[in-house]
This record gives sequence, structure tokens and C-alpha cells, in this order.
Amino acid sequence: MANNNTKFRVSFNSPVILSFTILCFLAMLLSYATNGRSNAMVFSVYRSSFLDPMTYVRFLGHIVGHAGWEHLFGNIMLILVVGPLLEEKYGSANLLFVIIITALATGAVHFALFPRVMLLGASGVVFALILLSSFTCVGEGEIPLTFILVAVIYIGQQVYQGLFVQDNISNLTHILGGLVGAGLGFIMNRNKISRY
Repeated sequence: MANNNTKFRVSFNSPVILSFTILCFLAMLLSYATNGRSNAMVFSVYRSSFLDPMTYVRFLGHIVGHAGWEHLFGNIMLILVVGPLLEEKYGSANLLFVIIITALATGAVHFALFPRVMLLGASGVVFALILLSSFTCVGEGEIPLTFILVAVIYIGQQVYQGLFVQDNISNLTHILGGLVGAGLGFIMNRNKISRY
């Protein structure tokens, strides 16, 4: 006779993605509690003095800050869908590396090119994960058709919107995030980076 006393438990299945999600929510709550001052001080990147230590914190911190709940939910939903699968495939340390490189690349380029505009949000990370995900089933010497389609659709859309649509979205950040995800996906699959 089968035992039907199976107990279910909630597992912390994706430590990097879940920790990142929690940080984003905490940053959003802090932004509301400080009337947006925390976003300006810590969770956005913009031109500031290299003598200010917070300049370097903001190069990473900008990916957890968001302009509002809709902005946060839009990014986090995609990260929660794609991220755990990538963390399982590549490992937590490798996925954290992708997120950090994306933050530094998007932050540095924005710092250099857009001195009077604040950048915040995880959309660069979203695009990095989307492009990285298209490399998950790569064989030796192959370029997946899914990667080509995702790159053309996502990056092409961002180029179009950057040229022809006036909004507060940093299309360059999306493109850079996608390029980081694609580049690191190619390298990790080609070198068969160990999962840890």
C-alpha cells in the first residue's frame, strides 16, 4: 500500500536570483521610505566625482533600484522566469558573475555617455539573461537559431525604439545587457565553464 503522506516544502532553489529579487524589493521599499533619495544616493548611476566612493557603489547598485512598482514587477517577473533555469545550468557563481559584469558594463557606459541622466533598474540584467538563455542547448561549433532570432527580435526592437521612440527607457542598456549575456553565454558554453 502506497504512503500518501508526502509533505511539500518550499525550497530556496535559486539563491542568486532570489537574493537579487529580495534586494530589489528592499531597495524599492527604501526608495519609498526616503521619498526617492536612496535611489539618487545608492540605486542609480549618473556622472559624479571619481573621488566620491558612492560613485563606485552606484556602478553596481543601479541594477536593484527601480522607478516604481510597475518598473520593478516588469523586470523581476522576467528574471524569476528565466533566472532559475540559468542558475541551475551555469551555477550560482557564474550567474552572479553575469549579473555583476552586466551592472558594471551598463553603468560605466551610461556614466560616460549620459552625464545628466540617472540610470536605474534591472532591465540590462533581464536582457543579459534572455540572450544567455538562448545558449543553453548549444552543441560544439553551433550557433543556435534561437539565439539568432532572440538577438534580432530583442536587440532590433531596442535599436528601433532608441532611434524612433521618445521615452524614459534606456535602450542602450538593454542592448549592452544583451551583448554581455550573449558574449558570456558563448564563452561559458565554448569553454565548458564548470558549474559552481
